[in-house]
Amino acid sequence: MTTITVRGSRRRGREAMGRAVRRNLTAYGFLCGALICFAFFSWYPMIREFLLSFQKTNFVGPPEWVGLDNFRTVMEDSAFGPAWVNTAMFTLLALVAGYAVPFVIALVLNELRHAKAYLRIVVYLPVMLPPAVAVLLFKWFYDPGPGLFNQILDLVHLPALSWLDSTTTALISLVIVSTWMNLGTGTLIYLAALQSIPGELYEAAELDGAGLLRRVWHVTIPQTRLILLVMLLLQIVATMQVFIEPYLLTGGGPENATVTVAYLMYQYAFSFGNFGGGGALGLMLMIVLMVFSAVYLRVSRDDKN
Repeated sequence: MTTITVRGSRRRGREAMGRAVRRNLTAYGFLCGALICFAFFSWYPMIREFLLSFQKTNFVGPPEWVGLDNFRTVMEDSAFGPAWVNTAMFTLLALVAGYAVPFVIALVLNELRHAKAYLRIVVYLPVMLPPAVAVLLFKWFYDPGPGLFNQILDLVHLPALSWLDSTTTALISLVIVSTWMNLGTGTLIYLAALQSIPGELYEAAELDGAGLLRRVWHVTIPQTRLILLVMLLLQIVATMQVFIEPYLLTGGGPENATVTVAYLMYQYAFSFGNFGGGGALGLMLMIVLMVFSAVYLRVSRDDKN
């Protein structure tokens, strides 16, 4: 009897081990697939860009190592300084609109009792459009003649604006496009975070006499703090790489008022044929974003502790 029991225990142990091995193999299989995708589409391009920034090549013959010449070339370009300034200004303006507006809309949607699902679809609809289509739609809105925005200004008896042709309004016009295009994603993420807040916290705040603004400040923001911090980092990293808006709307003009680092990188690589210069700009942008992300994560971690 004892022998049978021992054999049964061993058999069950082998079966359990076999199931564990199969589960682990499946998990490692999926993990390997993800690692291969990251290696092929993320890590390899980063390494290739790093090497390219120190080379001179047209991808026909063997590359020539030129050291820091590519960095000197792009830094001596008259558009180099404006590109970084415009990128920083675009990021700052996009934070004012693209970071705060989705949160406010999410707060409003969270308070509604009716048509909430319909309004979610309406808010998310711009994200479903291809970026090029959305940008070209706004290009018609900004048209100085029959454009929608100038027609609205005319209805309220205000002078028409040269939205994309003026150094004063061109960058702001790009920010409006970017905010509208990405509004839905941020709103839905914030809305999901808001709906995870226990209702008892709001009830307790109401019993203490807290109004709407105080409930938002003392309950909503602390409870969604982690999401707000993550979205802030993602917003800054994304807006620092803005490209499609200046490429399709202004071509970097007028007078380099909307040229960005990513757009200048494209120009060096595909307009000037200087792939090394484009790689140098890309490496500088990557280093700036990496340093900012590391400092931001360190500060936010220390703040949480």
